Amino acid sequence: MNKLNYWNQTWSLDEAQCPCDLHLVQYLEEKGVKDASIFHFGTGNHHIVGLEAAKANNAVLGITASPQEYDDYVELLIKNPRLGHTYKAYFGDIYQLDPRLLPAFDYAALFHVGEFRTPDNDSYGALTDLEMTLIMADKLRPGGEVMFYTGSFAYDKAEGVAQELMKLRPFAPAPDYKTLKIFKKQA
Repeated sequence: MNKLNYWNQTWSLDEAQCPCDLHLVQYLEEKGVKDASIFHFGTGNHHIVGLEAAKANNAVLGITASPQEYDDYVELLIKNPRLGHTYKAYFGDIYQLDPRLLPAFDYAALFHVGEFRTPDNDSYGALTDLEMTLIMADKLRPGGEVMFYTGSFAYDKAEGVAQELMKLRPFAPAPDYKTLKIFKKQA
């Protein structure tokens, strides 16, 4: 039996090292986004996207491959049960997404494309970075946006996925925001 490829660490909020979650929050705030649905790849133990998005009644579905980050989410909900109305996080391998279980989204923050996909994922038939991105792209509403993080150590892989995305689906580059590379789904 093969073991799940997971992240046996946690990621604390560190703007100097990885500002993408904060840039997403700022982007949504500056655009005045309210009542939107957001998919967030990599919650961090800070869960800042879910916490801040709730202030504008935005709904966030986040995924983490870190048991510690998931435990932090559970503790966060125990202390702040109202947050559970708009923020759901789950533990799992993003490369096992099943589109039948996903709702439509307005934004997909795929900041960690290329960072954690290894041959270990292949041992249990996991999706590739491109396959996962295409599932998320198909779940975006027209006008929805998929975002990648230009500061990722694997951004070259994400950039390749983005190029394939534009060939295979109706997406076009949108204006970048700080460290976020954004692609908009055409109607």
